[in-house]
Amino acid sequence: MKISAKTKFCIIIGDPVDHSLSPAMHNAAYKHLGIDGKFVYLGSNVKITDVKKIVKAMRAMNNFRGLTCTIPHKIEVMKYLDWVDPVAEKIGAVNTVVNDNGRLKGYNTDWLGVVKPLEKITGLKGKKIAVLGAGGAARAVVYGVLIKGAKVKIFNRTEEKAKKLAEEFGCQGTGLDREKEIAEFDIIINASPVGMMPNEDQTPIATTLINKNQIIFDIVYKPFKTKLLREAEKKGAVVIPGVEMLLHQGTAQFELYTNCQAPVDIMKRTLYRKLKIKN
Repeated sequence: MKISAKTKFCIIIGDPVDHSLSPAMHNAAYKHLGIDGKFVYLGSNVKITDVKKIVKAMRAMNNFRGLTCTIPHKIEVMKYLDWVDPVAEKIGAVNTVVNDNGRLKGYNTDWLGVVKPLEKITGLKGKKIAVLGAGGAARAVVYGVLIKGAKVKIFNRTEEKAKKLAEEFGCQGTGLDREKEIAEFDIIINASPVGMMPNEDQTPIATTLINKNQIIFDIVYKPFKTKLLREAEKKGAVVIPGVEMLLHQGTAQFELYTNCQAPVDIMKRTLYRKLKIKN
């Protein structure tokens, strides 16, 4: 092992977090670049009431380089940071904290995880995009596609939450009781946990609303292809699995932690291997 007292460590916290593939993805990249003696990436289940303690420890430990926050810590962690990037401030959530010589800086890379996979397929300017959900993940999704010039409407089970989020970002919002409108959209993005294991038999909308001219992006990555994506494929729609968001938010995060260019292919290969998917 190359780990020593000089090794800087990064850690992902969440509740739960045992399912996370981030440690495997980051550690594979460190090894590929030959910096696995300089960095190591770990994971730990942390209750939201203990987030403040983790941040305090990070401030005290010079080799505690990076803190990745997943559900439900992305908003809570913002209270304890020294500086928050304007993009993360606008989104209202931080998923990446960098320890810069004791000064803790917060960023959000989730929006890049949404935009990059979509832009490989199409330009977003002027596209009509339906975002399903109004939680923390939806905030990054809405921000990302809006700054690329898309026309966004948020659909959520609780209409009040959809409208509140829409008002904050200057777009439209409504309840899922009006889901029939979704058939008219160019792109559908599921930013809700519906369809995630162990509820693989669920879809956030009626799949009869999907057509072959649409792009369907589901940020859920376990299972690799949710029921929503499987049904969309049957209709001839272009589909994007959630692992693409995980990958691209992770590569941006890797670069913030290490100041090295992320080996995207290695990180992607690692994720697909862990998910037992042929790439």
